Amino acid sequence: MANTPTNPGNSVQLGDGLAVSPLGFGGMALTPVYGEVDPAEALRTLHHAVDAGVSFIDTADIYGGGSNEELISQLLRDRRDEVQLATKFALVGTPTDGYTDIRGDAEYVRQAVDRSLQRLGTDVIDLYYMHRRDVRVPIEETVGAMAELVKQGKVKHLGLSEVTAQELQDAAAVHPIAAVQSEWSIWSRDVERHVVPAAAALGVGFVPYSPLGRGFLTGTVDTASLGEKDFRRNIPRFAPDAASANQAVVDAVRSVADQLGATPAQVALAWLPAQGRRLGLPVVPIPGTRKAARIDENLGALALDLTPVHLEALDAASDAVVGSRSADPAWVSEGRE
Repeated sequence: MANTPTNPGNSVQLGDGLAVSPLGFGGMALTPVYGEVDPAEALRTLHHAVDAGVSFIDTADIYGGGSNEELISQLLRDRRDEVQLATKFALVGTPTDGYTDIRGDAEYVRQAVDRSLQRLGTDVIDLYYMHRRDVRVPIEETVGAMAELVKQGKVKHLGLSEVTAQELQDAAAVHPIAAVQSEWSIWSRDVERHVVPAAAALGVGFVPYSPLGRGFLTGTVDTASLGEKDFRRNIPRFAPDAASANQAVVDAVRSVADQLGATPAQVALAWLPAQGRRLGLPVVPIPGTRKAARIDENLGALALDLTPVHLEALDAASDAVVGSRSADPAWVSEGRE
């Protein structure tokens, strides 16, 4: 593989001085959560991402039961200095088989980071996230333990996933937070009510996961034919009646795409940094894919210029979305605010 460093001039500053590529890569797509995966193709896709300038690679200890971190370790062997590496801890279980616990106690934080470092084959993680909030443990304890990892040199920056505005504020009082990672897209906008304004006020960047609505916004998902182990079968807005109603938002995205000579995926991705500019904070989406060609398509979003007319049309469509984005409201920030 060609060793083509990312142009630092194209980087985006999140919080706490962390610079990343303007588009990231979500590693969960390279696990069996949406169906079976070919490991060789997955590794080729990762290399292509870095070749193309997508150097912000996101994973988690529970993706594939740790196998996703092990896969990414193969990328890092020769290209560690080209990658801004993010991983997460706190969930116990796997996306396909279900979760049995959430742990945010200090002892677990220390155990989890060492396991991730071993699987990843590296001595430092650029961005370490609390994946979900353990409500049994004060967030100050969890973030305090994470801050110790920074002092020890195991972690460079701290992040939080699916936290409320208050949880973010309490965490930031313990240690600077570089990024919040929560679901955010044209059809998932609940974070704009409280979490996004809090992040903007604190100088924290935002890393939207599922920026393509778990594929729905691309217009290529047939919800009636999802496999038995497909994670989306558990999400209310993918149920038959809701999915039929939500086709309206796909139609709106496709209409804007046609006007711009773009694809629906490019419009959905371009919407997020545009929304970040409207709301005053840096936004770096992390779409995932198994196919190298999709990475090139996704990068085309960075050149799109959505006009106020386009944004108004997409705003109107997003207001009509039916169904929760999570099978368990308490699982995400919206259910605890």
